[in-house]
Amino acid sequence: MSHLLRISLPDVPGSLGAVASAIGVAGGNILAIEVVETHGGNAIDDVFVEFLPGIMPDMVVSAVHRIENVRVLWVSRYPKAGTLQLDLEAVEEITDDPAGAFQTLVRLVPRAFRADWAMVVARRDDSLQSLAASHGAPTLPKAADATWFPLRHPERLTAAEGWDGWTSTVVAAAPIGPDDTAIIFGRHGGPDVLSSELARLGHLATLTASIRTRQAAGD
Repeated sequence: MSHLLRISLPDVPGSLGAVASAIGVAGGNILAIEVVETHGGNAIDDVFVEFLPGIMPDMVVSAVHRIENVRVLWVSRYPKAGTLQLDLEAVEEITDDPAGAFQTLVRLVPRAFRADWAMVVARRDDSLQSLAASHGAPTLPKAADATWFPLRHPERLTAAEGWDGWTSTVVAAAPIGPDDTAIIFGRHGGPDVLSSELARLGHLATLTASIRTRQAAGD
């Protein structure tokens, strides 16, 4: 099965080649590489690797760590490589079917953001309601415990904030329009949500709100 390695490395020529060589020598076959973020002279890349028989993830991680200033931030099983094209796929599907926008989001956001679950949440009076949810989505916290809701901009959420039993989950959310609705996704155990990912989520949520508003105006 393929694995996802999130790797921090210097943003200089040759760094990625050195990482690829180390992975290959250690017994990993790279399926895809995606640059997630560049900042302050460093890059963060998601590297999708298929290990040869008998090769364990820690063997590849150790090989990568031997490279100066390179670190594996997170490693986990991951069945399929994803790309930023999934963001465009979501926008296209939402444009084609604005009425099913929320169902499209919870289906595609886990793939696009390598998350374990996603849900669209709204505040109705004094409670939170799930308008759409993927498989594995948790039970919503009580509205009184969700002090972060409603949202005014994309945020990283502390899973302990009302999410009983989800303290090891990395959670991010973004508002969908001004009507106290938000898209939320969670990752069990990481990796942390990067600023670039938070910006992507916010952009996707904004586009969704715009498409749904145009549909309502057309009706």
